[in-house]
Amino acid sequence: MRRYGSCLLLVLVGGAVLRISLFSELYLRYVQAALRPYLVVSGALLVLLGVAMAVVRRTGDDHDHDEDHGHGHAHGAAGPRVAWLLTLPALALLLFPPPALGSYSADREAAQRAAQGVGTFPALPAQNPVELTLGEFSSRAVYDSGRSLTGRTVRMTGFVTHGDEGTWYLTRLSVTCCAADATTSKIEVRGAANGAPTVDTWVTVTGTWHPRGKPGTDGAWPPVVDASAVERVRQPADPYEKR
Repeated sequence: MRRYGSCLLLVLVGGAVLRISLFSELYLRYVQAALRPYLVVSGALLVLLGVAMAVVRRTGDDHDHDEDHGHGHAHGAAGPRVAWLLTLPALALLLFPPPALGSYSADREAAQRAAQGVGTFPALPAQNPVELTLGEFSSRAVYDSGRSLTGRTVRMTGFVTHGDEGTWYLTRLSVTCCAADATTSKIEVRGAANGAPTVDTWVTVTGTWHPRGKPGTDGAWPPVVDASAVERVRQPADPYEKR
C-alpha cells in the first residue's frame, strides 16, 4: 500500500483544488475569479495523474508478483511509513480550507500606502446614498482636491478592525492577482450608536465623510466617516476588492 502514497497525495491535492474551485466559491478567498478555470484544470489534471500512476503501479505489482512465483523471491518495502505524513497537509486543505485574510493581515499592511497624486476626481453618481468601495472612498477622502465627498451620503461594506482607545475601522483588503499581494483600505468609523462591533465582523456602514487634514498629507489618513447606520451582514462570497 505504501507504493501508492504519492498517488494518493496527488489525488488529495487535486480533490482539494477542485473542492474550492469547481464545487464552491472558496477559491475567491485566495485568488481572483478570472483564475477559476486554471484551478479547475489543475485540480482535474492532478486527480487524473494520481489515478494513472496508481494504475501503472498496480500493473507493475501484478507483473512483479508473477515473477516472484517464477523465481522464488520477493521485493522489499516500498518506502518509510513516515512518508504518509505528507498526506496530512492535503487532507487539511481538502477538509478545512483556510479562511480569507482578515484583521491580522490588515493591521500588518495598514501603514504601507501607495503614493498617489492629489487632484480632482470625477463627480459621484447623483443618487443618495452612493455605494462605494473602501478603496474609492479612501482615494477621494485623501487625494481629492475637489472634495467630491462633501455633503454626500455613502454606503460601504467591510470587516471590523480595532484601534486604540475604542477606535474602530471599516476595513477591506484589495487584490490584483491573489491573496499574496493584498493591500488594505481602512476607514475610521465615528458616531456608531452601539459602539465598536467585534473584530472581523462584516458590516455595512452608511454615513457621511468627516473631512480632516490637507489632501495628500498624513493628516488626511485614515479617512473618517460619521456613521448614521451600521448593519451587520454576511461575508461576501468574494471578500476582496479589486484594484
